Amino acid sequence: MEFKFSAEDDAFRQDLREFVQQALPSDWEGGGRWPEEWNWEQTRTMRRELAQKGWLTMHWPEEYGGQNASPIRSAIYNEELAYMRAPGRDIFGVRMLGPTLMIHGSEEQKQTHLPPIARGEVQWCQGYSEPESGSDLASLSTRAVRDGDDYIINGAKIWTTLAHRADWIMCLARTDPEAHKHRGISFILVDMKSPGVEVRPIINMSGGHEFNQIIFDDVRVPRRNVVGEENRGWYVAVTLLDFERSGIDYSAMSRRLLDEIREYAGETRQNGQALMQTPWVRNLVADRYIETEVARLMAYNVAYMQGEGLVPNKEASMSKVFGSETLQRTTVAGMEILGMYGALGRDEKWAPLSGRMQEHWMIAFSHKIAAGTSEVQRNIIAGRGLGLPRG
Repeated sequence: MEFKFSAEDDAFRQDLREFVQQALPSDWEGGGRWPEEWNWEQTRTMRRELAQKGWLTMHWPEEYGGQNASPIRSAIYNEELAYMRAPGRDIFGVRMLGPTLMIHGSEEQKQTHLPPIARGEVQWCQGYSEPESGSDLASLSTRAVRDGDDYIINGAKIWTTLAHRADWIMCLARTDPEAHKHRGISFILVDMKSPGVEVRPIINMSGGHEFNQIIFDDVRVPRRNVVGEENRGWYVAVTLLDFERSGIDYSAMSRRLLDEIREYAGETRQNGQALMQTPWVRNLVADRYIETEVARLMAYNVAYMQGEGLVPNKEASMSKVFGSETLQRTTVAGMEILGMYGALGRDEKWAPLSGRMQEHWMIAFSHKIAAGTSEVQRNIIAGRGLGLPRG
């Protein structure tokens, strides 16, 4: 058996690289976990150009503006853009909401929301976590009360990425407070311009603004915006989470950092020789490269299974937990190799690698939490993968 990409996939990867290199400014560096925040106008332009080339939603069915591209081709696309820290991807609309609407959405919802996503014209955000409800998502307390043909929503969401840029939010709200906590939840699409929606910025510890808190104060939403059945939104929500969990981004970001660390250590001299020749540095970099390649192959295995019509539930969790923790170990290795200078930020004169290492090190903690914590992923692996009993 040969583990290799097809000639067509290799050609696509090269075309994508050349396009991104030509489209981005020569001094583009990207920023942190979300390069979109580095230059929002560049993100909007790049997304529209990706859509025009048919790449933005190429894995979607043709009837919804896609090309029926294979999951492997889609993984290549995500890997290359993550490695190059390129803006323009649409994780919330393209990867998460779009496929979920194709499964659970009404025809009206598909016709209303899928074409703008496919054209790169709209930004979505995800309203799941709340101030008192994170990993135990079903404990959420945001309420949506029926009022004729509308729902009136009150509550709060937190850690909502790109909410300050978003046009719409996919929101979980409790519509039957008397039901079991996993039931009585509805999945509702809310226009962010609706009266009563307030976005409060949250600045993370690396100084970035990607997170936000959202306050819903008597926000009126048409009942037709409920996706799937009322009070059964939990099943819609977990469908979306399966689309969200992918490890290819983590391994791509890890590999990019390792390539930069290796170049830095090769050029920096210590005690008369290149830092890369120091045994502990060589061993540390080699170990991280090996783990990164394992994480990459696990992510491609998930894509392969999807292409074969299989449902990689536990495999997706394995890829997510291993990939996110591999990326964090890579940032720790980078900080050790760069030494005290590695803690300097972007604006510091003597910061190596433009201060990116400490920024990625701080952000790496969030990768183990977003899209389901490592503990949640291990529970899924234990229960659905190993058949272990619930505690």
